[in-house]
Amino acid sequence: MTTPPSDLAAHSAPGQSTAVDLRDPIDLAHALRIGKAWTELRRGAGAAALRDYYFGKDDPLEQGQMDALDLLTRRDRTMKGLADRLRIDPSTATRAVQRIVNDGLAERFPSPRDGRVVMVRATEEGRRRHAEAVDRRATALINIVQSFDHDELATLASMLERLSDAVHNVATALEHEADCLD
Repeated sequence: MTTPPSDLAAHSAPGQSTAVDLRDPIDLAHALRIGKAWTELRRGAGAAALRDYYFGKDDPLEQGQMDALDLLTRRDRTMKGLADRLRIDPSTATRAVQRIVNDGLAERFPSPRDGRVVMVRATEEGRRRHAEAVDRRATALINIVQSFDHDELATLASMLERLSDAVHNVATALEHEADCLD
C-alpha cells in the first residue's frame, strides 16, 4: 500500500479523527468495502445503465456535455468562467465547448461588454436536451432515495458531503505535494 502524503492529515475536517490503521483488520475491511462501492458507483453495471438512462440512448449526451449544459442553461458564461466552474483547464474547456457547439447544443458569441471576450450560451436544442436529461436524472434520484428512510437520508447526505470534501482535500494535498516535487 502506498504511504499517504504527509500533509493530508492537515486537510481533514476539524474534530475528525485521522487514525485509520490499515493494518487493523476492521479498518482494512471498511476501506475495501468503500473502495468496492466507489468502483461500482463509477463503473459498475448499474452505473453504466443509469448513465445510459440519464443521457439518453438514441443520441446520448456525454457527461462533460451535461456538466457544461448544467451551467450554460442557468446563464451565459465566459470561456474562463466556464472552465473555472467546471474545474478544468481553459484549453480543456475550449475543446469541450467546441464539441457542444459542433453538436448544436451551444453557441459562442462576443461579450457585449468586451468584444475580445468569448461567451458561450446554450442553444434551444441544448436547453431541450438538457431538460430531458434533468427529468430522467430526477426520476432516477427519486427512485434511489426511496431506498432510505428519512433519518438514513440525512445521514447519507452528510456522509456524502464529507466524502466529497475529503476527496477534494486529498486531491488538493496530492496536487500540492506533486508541485513541491517539481
